[in-house]
Amino acid sequence: MKALVYLALGKKALDERPKPEITSPTDAIVKITKTTICGTDLHILKGDVATCKPGRILGHEGVGIVDSVGAGVTVFKPGDHVLISCVSACGKCEYCRKQMFSHCTTGGWILGNSIDGTQAEFVRIPHADNSLYPIPAGADEEALVMLSDILPTGFECGVLNGKVQPGSTVAIVGSGPIGLAALLTAQFFSPAEIIMIDLDDNRLEVAKRFGATSTVNSKDGNAAEAVMKMTDKRGVDTAIEAVGIPATFELCEKIVAPGGHIANIGVHGTKVELHLETLWDRNISITTRLVDTVTIPMLFKTVRSHKIDPTLLITHRFKLDKILDAYETFAHAADTKALKVIIEA
Repeated sequence: MKALVYLALGKKALDERPKPEITSPTDAIVKITKTTICGTDLHILKGDVATCKPGRILGHEGVGIVDSVGAGVTVFKPGDHVLISCVSACGKCEYCRKQMFSHCTTGGWILGNSIDGTQAEFVRIPHADNSLYPIPAGADEEALVMLSDILPTGFECGVLNGKVQPGSTVAIVGSGPIGLAALLTAQFFSPAEIIMIDLDDNRLEVAKRFGATSTVNSKDGNAAEAVMKMTDKRGVDTAIEAVGIPATFELCEKIVAPGGHIANIGVHGTKVELHLETLWDRNISITTRLVDTVTIPMLFKTVRSHKIDPTLLITHRFKLDKILDAYETFAHAADTKALKVIIEA
C-alpha cells in the first residue's frame, strides 16, 4: 500500500509499505477513505515528539471502512463505515476508567506516533471497539474527519479546561485550525467576548467569520497591551494557548485576569518560562492536556444537528498520491491560506 513515512528530521516520503495485519484479537484493519494532516505532524517532522521514530507512517485522523477484525472485536464488522479516534483506548485500565483515554496504558495517542498511522491506504486500529465510532449512512465524511482530533482537542483542552462560562471573556492565542476549533466550540457556552490573536491577517479574518468578537494581530509585539486595553486593564477570564511556542504561552501569562484560567493546547518542543514572580498571587489555574476524545459522541450530535459545521475548517483537497503537495500547502499556510486539508486515499 501507499503510505506517508517520516524518514528523518524534516524528511518524509510517499512510500510502499506492507498492508497492516491483525496482531491482537481486539484489532481492526480499516481501509482509509479520507484523512488529514495535523499541526502535530509538523511538530514530529521538526523533532518535537521524541516518541515518534523515523520509519513511522504518520497520521492520526480519518474515516474509513472496516476491512477485517480480530476475534475479540464485537461492535464492528467488515464493511462498517467508521470514524477513527486519534486516541486508542482499551476501556479497562485505570486511566480509561477515569475517561483519561489519552493515558491508556496500552493505547493513548499511539497512531502515527508509536505505531503506524492513518496517512495510508490501510491502518491497524488497536482496541477497535473503543477507538472507532460508527458513521451513519449519508453522513458527511469530510466533516467527520474533523471529529477525529481537531474539534475534540479544541473543545476539551481549550474550552473545557479553560472553564469558559456564559458572559466570560476569552482570548485564543493562535488562529490556526486548533485555535479556530476552540473558537467554534467556545460558543456553546455563550462567552461575552472571544478575542483571537495571530500574526496572520487572513486567519484573523476567518476568525471573525467564525464568530470572534475582536481580533489582534500580534506582529508588532504589542498584543498584551492591546488585550489589556480591550478589557479595561483587567485581562481575560480564559486564555487558550493554541500554538506551542514560548512566546504564545508567555502572552497568555500576561493577559490572564485574576481568578482566570490558562489552558494550554499547543505541543511544546522547547522550555517555556513560568513567571511566578508576577502570577503567584493572581489566583489563576494553568491546565495541560492531551485530548481524551471523550466528547466525540457529543460533537457528533452537534454536527448532525447542524449546530456546528466543521467543514468551515477545510480549505484544500488532495489525493493520497499528492500528499507531499498537501504537506507543502499545509506547512506554508501564510502563503496558501490553508487551514485543514482533506486527503482522499
